[in-house]
Amino acid sequence: MFNEPIKEMNLLVKNIKELVQVEQTPVKWKKGKDMSSLSTIKNAYLFIEDGIISDFGPMSELPKIEANKEIMADGRMVFPSFCDSHTHLVYAGSREIEYSDKIKGLSYEEIAKRGGGILNSSRLLASTSEDELFKQSICRIDEIIKLGTGAVEIKSGYGLDAENELKMLRVIKRIKAERSITVKSTYLAAHALPSEYKGRQSEYVDMVINEILPLVAAEDLADYIDVFCDKGFFTTEDTERILMAGIKYGLRPKIHANELDYSGGVQVGVKYHALSVDHLEYTGDDEIETLLNSDTMPTILPGAAFFLGLVDPPVRKMINAGLPITIATDFNPGSSPSGDMKFMMSLGTIKLKMLPEEVINATTINGAYAMGIEESHGSICKGKIANFFITKPIPSYEFMPYAYNTKLVERVFLNGIEQ
Repeated sequence: MFNEPIKEMNLLVKNIKELVQVEQTPVKWKKGKDMSSLSTIKNAYLFIEDGIISDFGPMSELPKIEANKEIMADGRMVFPSFCDSHTHLVYAGSREIEYSDKIKGLSYEEIAKRGGGILNSSRLLASTSEDELFKQSICRIDEIIKLGTGAVEIKSGYGLDAENELKMLRVIKRIKAERSITVKSTYLAAHALPSEYKGRQSEYVDMVINEILPLVAAEDLADYIDVFCDKGFFTTEDTERILMAGIKYGLRPKIHANELDYSGGVQVGVKYHALSVDHLEYTGDDEIETLLNSDTMPTILPGAAFFLGLVDPPVRKMINAGLPITIATDFNPGSSPSGDMKFMMSLGTIKLKMLPEEVINATTINGAYAMGIEESHGSICKGKIANFFITKPIPSYEFMPYAYNTKLVERVFLNGIEQ
């Protein structure tokens, strides 16, 4: 084909002020005191071949390399792309009216009981076509790519019935096909109880398991299964039933837990080998002890706690106990209408008293683990996928969370190709 553009196969980035989050050997995650360690190389180069990280090191050791394209990154830093392991960014419309209700003093639970919250999003989604839902969602995907995110997990959960849950999951599948960003899909089997099932929660759980789940599996629409196990939503018994059913279809659990109260969700998640348990505003000694003896990643969603005015999770206590921590956006219309991982880093430092090194680890390598992609994403390591961004000129990596409202991502590369 004579008019096809030439694909950039090899890329050399030179004179990088600091290459951040480098690994000689891939690690599973950073936990405990190791979360404050961050390996970097100053005055560095990075070489990409066929979308894979091939080599990196100090400029003084740069070998003779032939590249299709060279970039001079003087004064700029290179980070691995953010891995956002918890979002709901496939949704219809917005919920700013509820924002006003919240300002007037209504709680998240009170808004939900009035038919707002998730049920409001469900009504909007049901009246939106799949094509329109895709159109709205792909705009959000393009936004987060520009903000430095290279891998994202997206949940269903606003459909609440077979037709609309499948609609959401098909949109997620279309996003995977249309964009270079790495996407993981989660069937959020029980997000809220539809109003027509009021007083019949066990029947709704039956429907989720027996009617929707087989259809999701038949079309191979999900990587994970999730439940909102919390006060006013689904019980530990409901959660166990759903997780066991999902596991039979090859879907590993991820759990919404302990956002509104001590729900038992952490313990259920660990029992069923959940990849992550997310929110965790209410985390005590029992939850910490349970997580310490597991491979389940505690995931913090500081945007939701910030937006809703919730208590902050005891992150310092969790790290000091030896746990790993992931930070994700929870990008959704009701409790965290932002997909900006850099801002989440800032909330981690400002609100949760995490160190800059800790929030970098929490948004890169640990986020990759919480998506099951730590072997290929989350760090600058030979053989990993070349998802990274180049910053604007900045004085230090600490400047990223410090300058909380400044857009510092200048150029984004996914699979070695500039976006």
